[in-house]
Amino acid sequence: MTLLWVKVGGLWPVNTGGRIRSFHILSELSRHHQVTLLTTHGPGDDPQGLAVALPRCEVTSVPWSLAKRGSARFVLALLRSWLSPLPVDLYKCAVPALRREVARRLAAGGIDLVVADFLAAAPNVSLDGPAPVVLFAHNVEHVIWRRLSEVEPRTWRRFLLQLETRKMLGYEVQACRGARLTIAVSDADCRRLALATPDARVCAVPTGVDTAYFTPDGTREAPSRLVFTGAMDWYPNEDGIAHFIEAILPRVRRDVPDAILTVVGRNPSPRLLAVPTTVGVRVTGLVDDVRPYMAESAVYVVPLRVGGGTRLKIFEALAMAKAVVSTAVGAEGLPLVSGKHFLRADDPDGFARAVVSLLRDPARRRALGAAGRRLVEERYSWVKVAGEFETRCEEVLAHAR
Repeated sequence: MTLLWVKVGGLWPVNTGGRIRSFHILSELSRHHQVTLLTTHGPGDDPQGLAVALPRCEVTSVPWSLAKRGSARFVLALLRSWLSPLPVDLYKCAVPALRREVARRLAAGGIDLVVADFLAAAPNVSLDGPAPVVLFAHNVEHVIWRRLSEVEPRTWRRFLLQLETRKMLGYEVQACRGARLTIAVSDADCRRLALATPDARVCAVPTGVDTAYFTPDGTREAPSRLVFTGAMDWYPNEDGIAHFIEAILPRVRRDVPDAILTVVGRNPSPRLLAVPTTVGVRVTGLVDDVRPYMAESAVYVVPLRVGGGTRLKIFEALAMAKAVVSTAVGAEGLPLVSGKHFLRADDPDGFARAVVSLLRDPARRRALGAAGRRLVEERYSWVKVAGEFETRCEEVLAHAR
């Protein structure tokens, strides 16, 4: 196949869950097919490094940066989006230079299939153009916005989030209908999209993990150390960790006074950086390698209340044979059994009890970690995941022909 892969927001460095998923699938697809990647890069991205990391792909990147919350550009985009059918999150991701390049490539011919990577790519792709489009839906976006509105305490802001939720749902339905196939990242997401858009073709391809990179290395655990890893400029991560620090960690430290949470991830907010270390929190910011922080910790926590798609961070923790405690939202869409692969807890008391129980029981931690490692080794390597994605693309192309 000759594939045109369109991604807003760059891919290198590979430092977020979405980038990890896209990068590994692209890398595997390019072993067998001719792949052109059209993407964007901002101040922190490295398009040259991306081209080196994907030597079998043609990589074209146009300069663009996302308007940050609170900036003049964001406010202008918000105001303009009110006059547009696009919700503000997608309005900001309409990149004229990228859309022109996509149109130019399609007009030149020779493209078998277009992959719109994330819903944010869809405004830059003609869904009824000369080549069939596959929408790669890493999240069910309207569900994220609905959940944001549900945990928002301020009435005026909750009202605005509800408006954005309706617009996001409308566009998500339109995009799924326009695409020849929508690929979700879990069965749960597949069901949600199919329910919202019953006349669209939707399937699921699971998430994966690099089981050679994330692997137990024999590091001795610090018996009272907890860890969370993830981009801290993604609101669901910040919300979950703030909730953990305020509502769960004090309960843990009542029973395990020397418990410490290490938060590893780029761009922690001033709110998080202001948390004193005396309450048992260590914030690293961006690090070159998250594995040492994971390896030294006894329990990996995922206290998310908002989110969509699937959390690669849990698969990474399981690949390192770590004991995981997660909310239902955190583990959503993953083929995990609570009590076998991880412990599920959704309220602050229950989450704290689960963490404390594991801190006090090394044998239980080892059993959960070993079961998780076996699961990802057997079923969720990137080679297997990319093979499923490839098969789905080939089916779309065969049907189109």
